[in-house]
Amino acid sequence: MQLYHHPFSLDSQKVRLTLEEKEIDYTSHHVNPLTGKNMDAFFFRMNPSGKIPVLQNGSHIIFDTIEIIQYIERIAEKVSSGGNNLNLSSKEVVEWMHKIQEWDAMYFTLFHVPEKYRLYVFKFLRRVIMARMAESRDLASAYHCKLREAYDRDEKLNNAEVLRRSENHLARLLDEVELKLGETSYLVGEDFSLADVMLIPILARLELLNLEDEYINSRPNIADYWVLVKQRPSYKKVIGKYFDGWKRRKTLLKTWCFIRVRSMLRKY
Repeated sequence: MQLYHHPFSLDSQKVRLTLEEKEIDYTSHHVNPLTGKNMDAFFFRMNPSGKIPVLQNGSHIIFDTIEIIQYIERIAEKVSSGGNNLNLSSKEVVEWMHKIQEWDAMYFTLFHVPEKYRLYVFKFLRRVIMARMAESRDLASAYHCKLREAYDRDEKLNNAEVLRRSENHLARLLDEVELKLGETSYLVGEDFSLADVMLIPILARLELLNLEDEYINSRPNIADYWVLVKQRPSYKKVIGKYFDGWKRRKTLLKTWCFIRVRSMLRKY
């Protein structure tokens, strides 16, 4: 089983948490969208959307996050039960998974990145797309679609209403989570589930953006829950390894330096 992902990617974190919780072995391939690796022809042929994560098991390729997670769950249950009496996630768990996935973190995250860094990276990525378009002419139309998406994204980031809608959506979601966690230890009952797998990376992203006081600590049940789930080995391996404490600064600085070097090399 091959997983194409990156530690910074929210959806990649959801899939990796699932793999760790289900104790499924896989081969890891880092594909960093901040440096344009998701635009390399090899990856783009596999997934023309250029999005991560992508799971490949033999000839079977999946690039929808929830579909990947449910596929992993089916494999884990077949292994543990010998192929009989699969005990898959309940309807409530699946409903929470989709509800959480409906919130798109991309614009929310980008709005909270300093504009000078954001513009630098976007300019770099547009150059990468145009270079790949010239190198792989059979994929030119697909690359052109990605270029149009990039310009559309830039336009939306100049619209404050896009951020307002994203913030309101997130607040409504977290308010509902807060009410639910007032009744149970985890999102669906007293046992950790795939619904929690979907929620944890969102809380981690809020902490990374230094927004925990506004969105997490202001909700006591979520604050207690956040302390609880950060103790899980899966969290420590998938997210804490990169973003807890001083590691956060090291991780972000390393990425920024890499982008700067790549951009300078392309000029010569």
